[in-house]
Amino acid sequence: MDSPFVIPLAIFALVVILVALVKVAKVRDQEMEVQRRLHLEELEHRRKMQALQVELERVKAKS
Repeated sequence: MDSPFVIPLAIFALVVILVALVKVAKVRDQEMEVQRRLHLEELEHRRKMQALQVELERVKAKS
């Protein structure tokens, strides 16, 4: 443990770990945002499909 390289290597390792954690957190935030946006788009699609279904039934009822 008397090696002069232990402390700088430990500090370097700590910095690498912290940077990795920050990157993982950012990727997770982006993933959550994409999932949220996809869910909203799915809900909007369902609403449009329901409206089209109602319109289709209305047209069928007229004929």
